[in-house]
Amino acid sequence: MENIILKKTGSSGTIAIESYIAQGGYKGMERAVGDMTPRDIIDEIKSSGLRGRGGAGFPTGMKWQFASLDPKFPRYLVCNADEGEPGTFKDRPILEHNPHLLIEGMIISAYALQSSIGYIYLRGEYPHAKRVLETAIEEALARGYLGNDILSKHFRFNLTVHFGAGAYICGEETALIESLEGRRGQPRLKPPFPVNSGLWGKPTIVNNVETLANIPWIVSNGAKAYASIGVKECPGPKLFSVSGKVNKPGVYELPMGITLREIIYDHCGGIKGGRPLKGVIPGGISTPILSPESLDCPMDFVHLPKHGSMLGSGAVMVFDDTVCIVKVYERAMRFFEHESCGKCTPCREGTAWMRAILSRIEQGKCSENDLETLQDVAENIAGKTFCPLGDGAANVLLAAMKIYRDEFEYHIKNKRCKVNAA
Repeated sequence: MENIILKKTGSSGTIAIESYIAQGGYKGMERAVGDMTPRDIIDEIKSSGLRGRGGAGFPTGMKWQFASLDPKFPRYLVCNADEGEPGTFKDRPILEHNPHLLIEGMIISAYALQSSIGYIYLRGEYPHAKRVLETAIEEALARGYLGNDILSKHFRFNLTVHFGAGAYICGEETALIESLEGRRGQPRLKPPFPVNSGLWGKPTIVNNVETLANIPWIVSNGAKAYASIGVKECPGPKLFSVSGKVNKPGVYELPMGITLREIIYDHCGGIKGGRPLKGVIPGGISTPILSPESLDCPMDFVHLPKHGSMLGSGAVMVFDDTVCIVKVYERAMRFFEHESCGKCTPCREGTAWMRAILSRIEQGKCSENDLETLQDVAENIAGKTFCPLGDGAANVLLAAMKIYRDEFEYHIKNKRCKVNAA
């Protein structure tokens, strides 16, 4: 498959606007603003079947339609570039090496939504991306692609980079909006949803970087061509950030629906040292781990839930037989405990308790009842938290305890790691 999103990101070829234009950049925006109505664009995105690439997988065109039907103005467009989950680094090549692709996607999206103000909410740990994006915005302003009269079509759209403070929860759209408004990043109760009551109570679309980077190609090449890529239920290309025990980790652009086996063995060169595969986290640390028996599962929003996991951000984390699963989830719970915003008790207290019990087990200071207590705590968090953070922490731990229960039991019985003892 020819790269669509990562095209030319392996070099510095598309960072400057002159290079981006020379390679066909901004043609989609010129067609959209010059020849199409906002309704035409929304219909095209709906026909393409594009689903949000931030993790939820909600149909993008349908989300835009909800906001476009709301009579309130101004409408806001927000790019979620707060890429903070362990294992997830798929948006970084776009932000640092192809910023105009994102900006072009946002201009087209803003025109479709009749939005005049946009924000890129950027991860606080990406200072280089901030410099690249701000330079690219200045270039687009100088060319008349941003500003108060884009292409002399009386279309106004201005764009600002908002640098986050490094809170993982601000990847959740309502917490992101709270942070943009100057408050502590904590999720809001839904409904109302941001498409009708988002930033300062106005209709707001929050789309991920990868989602918006798909828009120029769809407008330029048509929904039918886009829908022919990948699988029918989830068409298009997908970025997978692969890390862990593989020979060639990195970011890969592959058709949606490709299997884990193809990603690991065909594209990433297999497991380091030819060792046996022990497990794979398919979509970032908040998605349940899969055993090697699920290697032929298609990687998309429809098939992965049938195997007990989720596509999430597409962050594939690979473990071989030298990895201690108890240690992996003790580290994971440290992350969730640290990143819990503290708004609801099950998440605030529960993630701390799960981390504490796992630390005892991992250090050999556990009691015989710890595994049952750990399961009980996790089951009392799942489904009872304000936002998906606490729920995700509990569910990924329960999945690991189900698949690798013998490893947890060995730690408790022998006060040491089964992997190191082998």
